[in-house]
Amino acid sequence: MADSNASGVASKRAYVVAIAVILLMWQVAAWFLPDFLMPDVPVALQRLWQELQSPAFYEGLGNSMSRLGAGYGAALVSGIILGLVGGTLNAVRSTLKAGIIILQSIPSIAWVPLFLILMGFGNLPIIVVVAIGAFFPTALSVMNATESVEKVHISAARVMGASKLQMLRRVYFPAVTPELITGAQLAFGNAWRALISAEMIVGFSAGLGKSLAYSGEIADMTGVMTNILVIAVLAAVIDQVILERIKHRLLRYQYL
Repeated sequence: MADSNASGVASKRAYVVAIAVILLMWQVAAWFLPDFLMPDVPVALQRLWQELQSPAFYEGLGNSMSRLGAGYGAALVSGIILGLVGGTLNAVRSTLKAGIIILQSIPSIAWVPLFLILMGFGNLPIIVVVAIGAFFPTALSVMNATESVEKVHISAARVMGASKLQMLRRVYFPAVTPELITGAQLAFGNAWRALISAEMIVGFSAGLGKSLAYSGEIADMTGVMTNILVIAVLAAVIDQVILERIKHRLLRYQYL
């Protein structure tokens, strides 16, 4: 447990150092570029403080988080199910894996025009794009982990009369959990990028992506850099505070 705490502190310290270095590089660039192209870090932080006092900021943040939660959650559930089924059914495993590998090579944002035509403007096309971004790495990681489950465990469960559903719940799912957690963290990065990109393109209502796109349209570079800062810090917080905490709780036996 001590090693786990030390590892967590080291990881958080690394993120703090990385953010400090990025801010320093930003400030150095601001010294050499005109103010209208690159604002100083204190100017952007002052704008951020002003945004934090605005109800509009929290409305956009809430919209983005709800879209992320719906799309990411749907991707995890469907990815786990498909990964377990594909990993346990030899007849479809190779074809299913090949299909996943092919489809995940398509950038999530490329699906936006199609879904806008099919679903119209609204939350649904953004949520679906987010789900697609997170689905493939989740399904592939679960499928790969399912294939590597110890054969002796499978044979023992069958000898004890376990049904297919019990095999999935008692043998496969516990075995794939470590790979699933890793895949879920990778999937979050994909989902986050898909969310911001889709909101920038669709932009029908308040959201982090729309705010960034609007700042760019009116050449408000302070707004652009402030929005980029918010997007980057939020991603780091979600990954390190929420996902890492879930990871340590689910895999706590590995950190003893």
